Amino acid sequence: MRFYDRNAEIEVLEKIYRQCRKTYGKITVITGRRRVGKTLLAKEYAKNKKNLYLFTSKKAEKLLCDEFRAEYEGFTGRKHIGELNRFVEIFELLLQYGQDNPYVLIIDEFQEFNNINKSIYSEIQKLWDKYKLKTKVHIIFIGSIYSLMIKIFQNEKEPLYGRADRIIYIKPFQAKVIKEILEDYNSYSGINLFYNYLITGGVPRYQELLIESECYNKESIIDFILEKDSFFINEGRNLLIQEFGKEYGIYFSILELMSTGRTSRNELESILARSIGGYLERLELEYDLIEKVRPVGSRKESRNQKYAIKDNFIRFWFRFIYKNMTIIESERFDYVKKIIERDLSTYSGPVLEKLFKEIIGYSSEYGLIGTYWERGNQNEIDIIAINDIDKKILLCEVKMNKQKIKIKKLQNKSARLVKNYHDYEFRYKALSVDDIELLLENTI
Repeated sequence: MRFYDRNAEIEVLEKIYRQCRKTYGKITVITGRRRVGKTLLAKEYAKNKKNLYLFTSKKAEKLLCDEFRAEYEGFTGRKHIGELNRFVEIFELLLQYGQDNPYVLIIDEFQEFNNINKSIYSEIQKLWDKYKLKTKVHIIFIGSIYSLMIKIFQNEKEPLYGRADRIIYIKPFQAKVIKEILEDYNSYSGINLFYNYLITGGVPRYQELLIESECYNKESIIDFILEKDSFFINEGRNLLIQEFGKEYGIYFSILELMSTGRTSRNELESILARSIGGYLERLELEYDLIEKVRPVGSRKESRNQKYAIKDNFIRFWFRFIYKNMTIIESERFDYVKKIIERDLSTYSGPVLEKLFKEIIGYSSEYGLIGTYWERGNQNEIDIIAINDIDKKILLCEVKMNKQKIKIKKLQNKSARLVKNYHDYEFRYKALSVDDIELLLENTI
């Protein structure tokens, strides 16, 4: 699969590189969830530049240094006399080389130094402060454990706080990029795009796996995910257990419940029989896995809120794979497929709403796009989009089957909104999966 998207990120990196060549060394941090294409982005940017790529393996510092020494000597053509047993010694040589030779240094899985030798971060800080104004190396630190990378570079108590010139957070592909991928393989349709988006969330590595296996529609994707020894079966565990550590059990329980539609804190605490405020805060602010959803127009401090899992794949994994892991481990895959087929229509609704919000946002016609409901979940409106400049509001009812949508009912639910925005023009729209192609064509 070819390289897709990321033009904005590459332009940022190119700008930093130009500044670096004209002035002095720069540090860029690239982070984001695993499989999102951080390494591929860095290599794509650096491919036509003098560059050195170092991967931080989980091994003793001495063994890692032996590996890095060979890379350093091959890259620079300089043989080092004597031992190099500490990373800081190699890092200093790399900074010195950059004094006369502008280049890009990529250090992948940078957070692993936390397990190898935590003092490496303070040693890097001291050397960077010493050489920054003398060297012309553009250093890119890549890290997959989001919470740890944020701690390393944005916690004022950490030695590398304030040293990054730019922190780039890489997100999965948007729906319009999934459309481009499917078009390249002659498989684009609104329904194919939707189920790809629903299951993969646009994660590049998942796209690549599906394309390689020629899985383009709902049935083939689900069959591929639920094969024996499938990459996807343990993917949720592989992504999250290292992030969560010893308390992963309670985090997994919260995410499983959210994936089944339990979205209020009271409901979650009632089922789990414990207070989870701290866990919810960390899931939102440290791990970037969930978000608070409030009705459009409510105050930020309002308690009229719900929680939602941000990552489509994580939500799907907890709902259909983790929840049925005992059945999957017994290799009764066809039974799990029947569960998915039974529940997918109900499950799909919120994801379809999310997709349409994203697509509506492409046009820049509306400043605020969200959901609306009143106390007690009354008068819920799937999508509300507000344009305060031209004073117009779009209200949408979203269902998989458009025939089930009653515009009159949507108009009735908007009575309070019409009163509050009395000088705005209101438009009402019914949206179903059949509208994806047309809406994409009109907004891209």
